[in-house]
Amino acid sequence: MRAVHRGLSVTAPISSDLRRSIYALAALNFFLADARDGLGPFLDGFLATRGWEPFTLGLLATIGGVLGMVATPLFGALVDASSRKRTLIILPVVLVTAMALWTLATPNNFSVFGGQSATAVVGAVIGPALMGLTLGLVGEKRFSDQVSRNEFWNHAGNVFSLGAIYVGSLYFGLNGVVGLMLLTALAAIIATLAINPAHIDNRVARGMGAKEQDDGPSGLSVLTHSKGLILLALVLMIFHFGNAPISRLIAQDFSIQLGSPFRTTAITTGISQVSMIVMALIAPWLITRFGLGFVFVVALMALPIRGVIAGSFSDFAAIYPVQFLDGVGAGLIGIATPLAAERILSGTGRFNVGLGAVMTVQGIGASLSNIVAGWLTDQGGYSLAYFVHGGVAAFALLLFMFGAKAIAPEPRKGVA
Repeated sequence: MRAVHRGLSVTAPISSDLRRSIYALAALNFFLADARDGLGPFLDGFLATRGWEPFTLGLLATIGGVLGMVATPLFGALVDASSRKRTLIILPVVLVTAMALWTLATPNNFSVFGGQSATAVVGAVIGPALMGLTLGLVGEKRFSDQVSRNEFWNHAGNVFSLGAIYVGSLYFGLNGVVGLMLLTALAAIIATLAINPAHIDNRVARGMGAKEQDDGPSGLSVLTHSKGLILLALVLMIFHFGNAPISRLIAQDFSIQLGSPFRTTAITTGISQVSMIVMALIAPWLITRFGLGFVFVVALMALPIRGVIAGSFSDFAAIYPVQFLDGVGAGLIGIATPLAAERILSGTGRFNVGLGAVMTVQGIGASLSNIVAGWLTDQGGYSLAYFVHGGVAAFALLLFMFGAKAIAPEPRKGVA
């Protein structure tokens, strides 16, 4: 069944039935903050306090990144073809949670490398599935605003989760962390099931646009012939090469200094998440007022500044501006990326596989950066890694300026 909202304008009223599914989508994003990544940012701090070296942690992140990188476009194609998008969220949540609990119970080489590799593979489907579900639920015209709302609820969920883990680990130790993981996974599953599948237009979800038409999706060659998509992928690859390891290194550094991995990581990550909430709130206004390209420029400028501050100051207080800038850069990029991909691929029917391909290329940068950052840290300390990765990110800004019109085109006529 196709959703009846497909042809509505942005300001047209939404039926109460559809509104319930959109509320469920908000709840899903809130609880996915903790359920989609398993241990997520806590893994490095947890393992660093158990004697794992930065290079080994970087290798672990690289392996996971490569596996996720390979899986993401394949899962993007699966999301495009599948009408069971809710299932493609529920199954990974169950498996990711199981792998995280295994790692916590027995943090040896087999459980850590095996569990995180499995997490990277199955977790790679959640991003494309969530984007496809969102586009199919609200349509092209509401997609930009809804992506920002998704990010708001996701980061709000992260802040809630970080606070709960801080308190839970303080009073109940590891058992508090395990209990929270189980509760959030269950809540994410319930929220997913609360989304009415009849409201998801699977044709719109794959980027076919709002028009009734008989022609099917474009061939996959549309991905390799799109200048905008290629440049977007390259910009994100460079950005994530610079950005990906910095928060991990901060978590390792201060977890060792302060001896409390879960509480330290909760504080450092919480700062960036609060910043991301602010970015999610103002992003729709920024896009409307200044355009999508402006949002990219602000996001790409934040990272080189972040690297300079992180490399110049070693006091714990430095994490506040450093992590705030993480929220500006990564927060805005997280919103701008699917919007750019949707505009570039609008009407092709290849949105999810195209977004998956972009995420794969950005994953190359993120994966390589982790092992490089680990080596740099072993050679010259954390400051050297911060300076190098922040400096590399400046090239992402230069490349974007070269291809801005292709990377962040204006929306199709009639799509606000």
